[in-house]
Amino acid sequence: MGNDIDYLGRIQDYYAEHKTLPSYSVIADMLGFKSKNAVTALVARFKLQGFLDATVDRRLKPGKRFFERILAESTVQAGFPSAASGDRHDTLSIDDYLIERPSQTVLITVKGDSMIDAGIVPDDVVIVEKRQVANVGDIVVAIVDNEFTLKTLGREKGQFVLLPANKAYPVIRPQGNLEIFGVVVGQFRKYD
Repeated sequence: MGNDIDYLGRIQDYYAEHKTLPSYSVIADMLGFKSKNAVTALVARFKLQGFLDATVDRRLKPGKRFFERILAESTVQAGFPSAASGDRHDTLSIDDYLIERPSQTVLITVKGDSMIDAGIVPDDVVIVEKRQVANVGDIVVAIVDNEFTLKTLGREKGQFVLLPANKAYPVIRPQGNLEIFGVVVGQFRKYD
């Protein structure tokens, strides 16, 4: 299985670049296999483990575990350094971790800096579960006067308000209709 981890990684890299899985002949070339039988055996192992699957017309497709990533045994200190330890090979699927209801989930890119004190900065992507009900304290995407905004849902004098996480912005106290589009359930950003 040692080489299989490397082989799977190379197939995952191919998928990331091309948005499709390679054919058997491409897998053979990519991994340096001399025979189609070696590729067939590798694919069979990956299917048994849930990394690969097949479509009705027998083309390869990602299996349930294809998008799992290795989860390090160690945590990382954001304060003082701690001793490093070896990696274990538990895995985590980012979709399984962040998305409970795919049909009700959208990804939205953040513009503006009204939520920076909540750790949400411009160009972050927030994961929003579409629902019309939220709790006070939830970070929500709300519609106020036909415009979307990202704020924390609050309450003042029995009325819902939208609280920014940046002192440069005022509290939004809707005079008309306040509609909740969804609740933020996660976020991510890419560092260049």
